[in-house]
Amino acid sequence: MSINITFPDGNVQAFDAPVTGLQVAEHISSGLRRNAVAIVVNDQQWDLTRPITEDVQIEIVTRDSDAGLEVLRHDAAHVLAEAVKELFPETQVTIGPAIDDGFYYDFARETAFTPEDLDAIELRMREIVKRNESIEREVWQRDQAIEYFKGIGEVYKAEIIADLPADEEITVYRQGEFLDLCRGPHLPSTGVLRDGFKLTKLAGAYWRGDSNNEQLQRIYGTAWPDKKQLKAYLRRMEEAEKRDHRKLGKSLDLFHIQDEAPGSVFWHPKGWALYQTVQAYMGEQQYQRGYQEIKTPQILDISLWEKSGHADKFGDDMFTLSTDDRNYAVKPMNCPCHVQVYNQGLKSYRDLPLRLAEFGSCHRNEMSGALHGIMRVRSFVQDDGHIFCTEDQIQSEVSAFIDFLHDVYRAFGFEEIIYKLSTRPEQRVGDDADWDRAEQALEQALNDNGLEWELQPGEGAFYGPKIEFSLKDCIGRVWQCGTMQVDFSTPGRLGAEYIAEDGSKQVPVMLHRAILGSIERFLGILIEQHAGAMPAWLAPQQVMVATIVTDANDYANDVVAALKSAGMRAEADLRNEKIGYKVREHSLQKIPAILCIGQREAEEGTVAVRRFGSKEQNVMPLEEFIDSFGQEILDKAQ
Repeated sequence: MSINITFPDGNVQAFDAPVTGLQVAEHISSGLRRNAVAIVVNDQQWDLTRPITEDVQIEIVTRDSDAGLEVLRHDAAHVLAEAVKELFPETQVTIGPAIDDGFYYDFARETAFTPEDLDAIELRMREIVKRNESIEREVWQRDQAIEYFKGIGEVYKAEIIADLPADEEITVYRQGEFLDLCRGPHLPSTGVLRDGFKLTKLAGAYWRGDSNNEQLQRIYGTAWPDKKQLKAYLRRMEEAEKRDHRKLGKSLDLFHIQDEAPGSVFWHPKGWALYQTVQAYMGEQQYQRGYQEIKTPQILDISLWEKSGHADKFGDDMFTLSTDDRNYAVKPMNCPCHVQVYNQGLKSYRDLPLRLAEFGSCHRNEMSGALHGIMRVRSFVQDDGHIFCTEDQIQSEVSAFIDFLHDVYRAFGFEEIIYKLSTRPEQRVGDDADWDRAEQALEQALNDNGLEWELQPGEGAFYGPKIEFSLKDCIGRVWQCGTMQVDFSTPGRLGAEYIAEDGSKQVPVMLHRAILGSIERFLGILIEQHAGAMPAWLAPQQVMVATIVTDANDYANDVVAALKSAGMRAEADLRNEKIGYKVREHSLQKIPAILCIGQREAEEGTVAVRRFGSKEQNVMPLEEFIDSFGQEILDKAQ
């Protein structure tokens, strides 16, 4: 019996049945077989060793593809679990998925793992890979699987299986003496994983992510197609460690966070100077593009959030309070408030588009375990904006916003942007016709601007589809920041109308947009992008004037006054310390320009300029420095 295999290019070849993906890959080339990790059969991922018995369409998944990398990482998690069970048999294995950049597995064990245990576990993983154990897929009945895992003391696995429908077949994967519950697919054998993996850290976790459940121990790791890519990743992580905004925030005296205000930031003078510079820049840019800045309340009656749909979708993340027999919520976002501003006074089609912007302070009850420096907080400010427009104006407004976003990201030193279109989620408001028009509008705007983009089905907001704009930083990390969302639903739910050209009442389209997103989070990204050494226009302190001798103190104060008059952030260091000590100290603070002032400079009206990162010193007239450095600030040079 022969079967027909159709390949992605449309080519069809006949094979004797049954045939496996591994055999098909070998038929094409030995190189493809070596790099194959799974197979896609009629849009479903299969193990390479699973028999194909009928005509199908297939695609070979290779280890260097995104899908292949996920398979490698998933297998690395299984090898991790096997290693832990061999070394610590009393441990229970729970859940172990592939994640961005790696994998983890959660374990239940009374004794805490140590860093030394981590080394031993990784060594055992390498032994398991060297054994090249076959990985075999088995299909069990649900009750059979429950009984087995209970019998070996794996009560967490049994609980997972018990939540599945009674008539569902269970797939179990066997590698050596180790069995694990899994949908698959998996590699043909452990040896195919090769040596591109490493365990990275220990952490705590709760069973099924619920803080009311038992606490587990999580072991993280990373896995890559080969050792070369692993080493490159580890180098990036070393660089990221040096750039950690939490460490730099402390060493540069920018901000701190303490237990009495979890998820909220205490901004110090230097950090607040950076914050205000960024916010002032954004405010000016918005003004130049026709936005009107507003300010809306922090606490609103819960009924407004119920009308908008946020109470239903985000109720668990909202801070609430009661007073005077009324229930209130601290706003988690600004959009319903902006509709209230729009609703004041009758609007005509001539008033549209109406662009409202707010640096809106929001609060969300993020889980304590998810908080991360200023990157993930509970109290934050958004550079939020909402454009009320007609349907015919969507294209031009989205295009104008994309141009705006590009200008801003370039000013902050980001050149590479990733675009993703997120479409309707399963849980949503509004009818499908509105969603069709909204999705088509965003897709057309991306195409009209000649942008390459990726589709994210089902990832839109509950009220509308969105474009996500992500930055790639200097060490290759991707940060999702900007959004543009088309909303046909919220304005009508909250009573927004305008008088159309024909005199009829119509509901405006509402475009939700942000460029930075959370300002706190963007500042964290910015600090890490520049490793704390901000371009002159952003630097909290732009110039330090350091005296060499006390006789130059009066001139140093005059220099600072001149710099401040020119709009620069400058201070003087008049301490009776050696100039080398002062220069080293201020260099550690990553100040862009240090002006060294001695008796000669005081007599000649000059300054000796040392720029951050350079050992050279250039002497020039004070006016010349003010002109050149001022132009650098004005140009927002990187």
